[in-house]
Amino acid sequence: MAILRERIEARFTAMGHWITSHPLLVLALFIVLVAALATQAPRLTFDPSTEGFFRPSDPTIQHYNEFREQFGRDEVIIIAVESDHLFSLPMLKQLTALHGAIEAEVPHVKEVTSMVNARNTRGQRDELIVEDLLEHPPRNDADLARLRERVMSNPLYLNQLISEDGRLTTMVVRTETYSAQGGDGAEEPGLDNFDTNAGSGFAPAAGSAGANGQGSAGGADNTHSASGRLYLTDAENSAVVQGIESVAARFQGPDFTLHVAGSPAVTDFLKRHMQQDMRRFMLLAILAIAIMLALLFRRVSGVVLPLLTVLLSIVSTVGVMALAGVAFKVPTTILPSFLLAVGIGASVHMLAIFYRRFDEQGDRRASIVYALGHSGLPIVMTSVTTAAGLASFATAAMAPVADLGIVAAGGVMLSLVFTVALLPALIALIPLRRHTPPAQRSKPPLLDRGLAALGDFATRHWKGVLIVTAVLVLGALAGVTRLRFSHNPVGWFPQSSGVYRATKVIDRDLKGSVTIEAVVDTGKENGLYDPQLMAGLDELGRYALTIKNADGQPAVGKVWSLVDLLKEINQALHENDPAYYRIPTDRELIAQELLLFENSGSDDLEDLVDSLFSKARMTVKIPWDDATKMVGTIDQLRTKAESLLGASGQVTVTGITVLLAKSIDNLRSSMESSYLIALIVISLLMILLIGSVRIGLLSMVPNLAPIALTLGFMGWVGIPMDAFTLLTGSIALGLAVDDTIHFFHNFRRYHLATGNAKAAVHATLLSTGRAMVVTTLVLVAGFWLFMFASMNNLFNFGLLTGLALAIALLADLVVSPALIMIIHREPARE
Repeated sequence: MAILRERIEARFTAMGHWITSHPLLVLALFIVLVAALATQAPRLTFDPSTEGFFRPSDPTIQHYNEFREQFGRDEVIIIAVESDHLFSLPMLKQLTALHGAIEAEVPHVKEVTSMVNARNTRGQRDELIVEDLLEHPPRNDADLARLRERVMSNPLYLNQLISEDGRLTTMVVRTETYSAQGGDGAEEPGLDNFDTNAGSGFAPAAGSAGANGQGSAGGADNTHSASGRLYLTDAENSAVVQGIESVAARFQGPDFTLHVAGSPAVTDFLKRHMQQDMRRFMLLAILAIAIMLALLFRRVSGVVLPLLTVLLSIVSTVGVMALAGVAFKVPTTILPSFLLAVGIGASVHMLAIFYRRFDEQGDRRASIVYALGHSGLPIVMTSVTTAAGLASFATAAMAPVADLGIVAAGGVMLSLVFTVALLPALIALIPLRRHTPPAQRSKPPLLDRGLAALGDFATRHWKGVLIVTAVLVLGALAGVTRLRFSHNPVGWFPQSSGVYRATKVIDRDLKGSVTIEAVVDTGKENGLYDPQLMAGLDELGRYALTIKNADGQPAVGKVWSLVDLLKEINQALHENDPAYYRIPTDRELIAQELLLFENSGSDDLEDLVDSLFSKARMTVKIPWDDATKMVGTIDQLRTKAESLLGASGQVTVTGITVLLAKSIDNLRSSMESSYLIALIVISLLMILLIGSVRIGLLSMVPNLAPIALTLGFMGWVGIPMDAFTLLTGSIALGLAVDDTIHFFHNFRRYHLATGNAKAAVHATLLSTGRAMVVTTLVLVAGFWLFMFASMNNLFNFGLLTGLALAIALLADLVVSPALIMIIHREPARE
């Protein structure tokens, strides 16, 4: 191993000679590369959708795609209208005007349902009449009283269009299922292509589509139906939500309060804040890193060169991402600022060695060659281990987590190329001024004195250091057992946000804002005419209303299906007698009543059954909650549905809430696989790079202990494991090992030279310790900037990853020297 290391270092030295001889050529090559990749930026896409969390091969998303191709989107935008005088002439007039404005002004709307046009089914002699509720608007107080009575007594309306106290009514906006763009992704004139959903060329999730919207060949993805039609795009969804918000703002009044909620509104809020946070974090990260670099190097080049190098590598990484058709999703929001913080570290290590050598000798070219030969191998080693930690996410069941792992790992390696090739060329070209070498200063810097003291303490009291570390880790492992999983996008939002408050109001007053969809497929034409099947569907609906959540409260607020329509028709055809609000017991009668309804001119049947009357849909409305709490409701509903309807056909439970619930399983499996892979791969790399199984395994202690302490902290304080905090362990492990590599790499050099472990620890901390501290501070600052995010999931991610890295630095400065004393026990006289 020693011979191999010497050969690699010699190669880096030769590389340094070549770069310093041809700096302009190197610079020109990188300019061409960056410019070519930067041209791909307009292809960048954003996909904050729930569907984007799944790979197209996942059966859960396949069932959902089949559902929305048959019945359309189950996601609706709910506009809740709150007023103390809903059943008054001015309020009904205002409601009618709002309804008309939504239909006329908001694009991509398929249907708007409110009290204005709610279905009113009645019998008149032998005729079935299906009309709008306000077909004949009330004109006086007597009409208003009758209208109120009709609305409040109709089970179809209660908790769907009207609250139980009569103070809140809803306007349900259904969007088009398919995009206004062509099926092959070609746009209609006037549509903006920037924000259309695109998938990942690595772990396809919200489609394998590229930025032009084209899906992958050979099958459907999450943006395209099985027939190749493009589903409503993210840009179109945003146009709907923002159009509704604009209209709602115009109609908002003192006694006409509007709340806009529903999963499309949640998705749009996520996207907008994701983009805002990306810009904010980049600016804050650049500012924080610039300040730290200025304090460390105290020269302009020490600030400009690392930032320029890393920013160009980020532009190139994002260009590759766009070229591959990888969309920015919720977890990948962190990518640019993450790469900025991570990429700076390698530049700092190289510049620290270069400036020290340059200040001592004044020979720029020789100093560049020395810095590259001295730091090239550890920089490669740290980049490889960081990339390995990130690449462990590649097998994650959560598609955006897998995307992040692959793209970020590629970005780290690309940053490595920029650091070892472009940075030396830039140093060779810019004007530089020597500073007073540290050795000639009257007194060592405060940081060096502190590092020396830490090293002396750790080597003198190494047993105590290791005992305290073991006790802390055991306490943390107890906290790990308290960890809980979570996936709740609305819970990420600030409680002051409009979407959060609207969701809470609608869930409270209307018993739910999202739905579960149960579909029974009889597999035969007219199979839904079976009275026994309808009775089973009716029983399932009644059962659903009895399901309790984990807190013992009703989990389901409303259920509707073909059964409710049949009861409605049957009552109307029996002189509107409430005693006949039941399912006909005769197959032929069911067929006749449904035929009568079809001939009435209403198209509501299309939302409940397929054209062959072989498939029926039951919609179960529930409040928005953490996905972990939805799982129990969904499982109970699925079990009962299969029990009651399984003999009549194939039962599928799907919908956007089922996707949310399934994400919890994907989250667990993603954590298990990524953490295990990261541990194994990085341990093997450390053994290989250090050249000793014993030392390589011991070197993992200061890397694993911080992860255990951070996970334990999460468990003890109640921070959940979600799609963001999941990233903490593998990312922190991949980054923490960087300082360990630099420590052990330099310790080996000094120990070979001195033969004295304590002296080698002392020299290591004084030579590389400063860079370790500064690079870690840069990383910690970069991650703690996420604590300024508007959403608490990003706050938690930044807090925990920064905390893990801070603990890892302390472990490298104290625990690593203590571990070395186990390996190199020397006489007390040392």
